[in-house]
Amino acid sequence: MVRIIRLPFLDFSDCLMRLRGLRSPRPRALFAPFCWVAEAEMDGRRWCLHQPVRHGSTTVTLNTDGGFARFAVADAGTKQKADRRQPPAKGKKKMSRKAKVNQLKWYRLKAKKKMKSPNPEVRIRYKLEKAKRKEEWLIEKLRKYEVLRSLEPVHDPEILTEEEKFYLKRTGEKKKNYVPVGRRGVFGGVVLNMHLHWKKHETVKVICKPCRPGQVYDYAEELARLSKGTAIDIKPNNTIIFYRGKNYVQPKVMSPPDTLSKQKALEKYRYEQSLEHTSQFIEKLEKELEDYQKHVALFKNREGTSGKISSADITVDDLTTSSDTESE
Repeated sequence: MVRIIRLPFLDFSDCLMRLRGLRSPRPRALFAPFCWVAEAEMDGRRWCLHQPVRHGSTTVTLNTDGGFARFAVADAGTKQKADRRQPPAKGKKKMSRKAKVNQLKWYRLKAKKKMKSPNPEVRIRYKLEKAKRKEEWLIEKLRKYEVLRSLEPVHDPEILTEEEKFYLKRTGEKKKNYVPVGRRGVFGGVVLNMHLHWKKHETVKVICKPCRPGQVYDYAEELARLSKGTAIDIKPNNTIIFYRGKNYVQPKVMSPPDTLSKQKALEKYRYEQSLEHTSQFIEKLEKELEDYQKHVALFKNREGTSGKISSADITVDDLTTSSDTESE
C-alpha cells in the first residue's frame, strides 16, 4: 500500500537517517518548501521517501514492484536537455477517403476546363505536358528491364573457307528447322531453342518477324554473342542462318543468365511500343503548336498592315475635302 503525504522538504541525508531510525543532526529550516513524499508498508516495515527527491542535479525514486524496495538515481538535467533536443515525432496526417475523392475531382475538373478551352494553344499545351509526363514514366519503367552483361571471354568465331560457307548456306536453306524471333525480341528462350536444334543439325534458320529496317543485324550480333555461334548469311527477308561450329559442345545452361524471361520480354516490348507511339505523338503536337503560333503571328501582321492602310485613307480623304472647300 502506498500513501502520498505532503511534508516539508527534506535533504537526502536527512531522509536516509529517517529510514535508519535515527534523528538528523542538522536543524530543519523553519520555512521550508513543501514536496510530495511516498510512504509504503512492506513486510511489516514502513518506508518513507520523497517522490521525487532532488539532491543537486539528481533525482532519487522509490520502486516497490516485485515486493522489494529499490532506489533509482537519474540525472534530471540531462534528461530535460535530451527531451528538449528531441521533440516528439509528428506522424503524417492521413487523408480521408472523402478528401482524396475531392482532390481527384478537382484535378479532373481542371483537366476538363483545359481540354474544352476555346483557345487552341491551351488545349495543345495540355496534351503536350501530359504526353511528356507519360514519356518520362515509360523511360523509368524500361530502366528496370536493363540486363547487365556478364563478364565472359570474347567469343572468337571460327574461320571458314568460301567453299564451307557456300555448302553451309545451301544446307541451311534446304532444311526446314527454324527458330522464330517475334515481338519479344531476343530473350533466353530463343537461345535455348537454337541449342536444341544444334543437337541434331549443324545449321539453324532464325526468322525475325516483325522486324524494323536494319534491326536484323542487331539480332544477328546479339544471338552470336549469346549462343557462341557464327552468322553465315543474312537474307533480305529478315532470315539469319547460324552455324554451330566445328568443335561445338552443348552447354549445361542453355539459356544464358544475362537475358530476360519470356514474360518480362513481352512487358518490355509493350513499354517500348508505348514509348515509340508517345514520342511520335509529342512530335505531332509540337508541330501543331509551332504552326498555330505562326498563324497567330501572321494574323497580327495582317491586322497591323490593314490598320495602317485605313489610317492613310482617312488622311487622304481629309486633304481632298479641305482643298475642295478652299476652292469654293
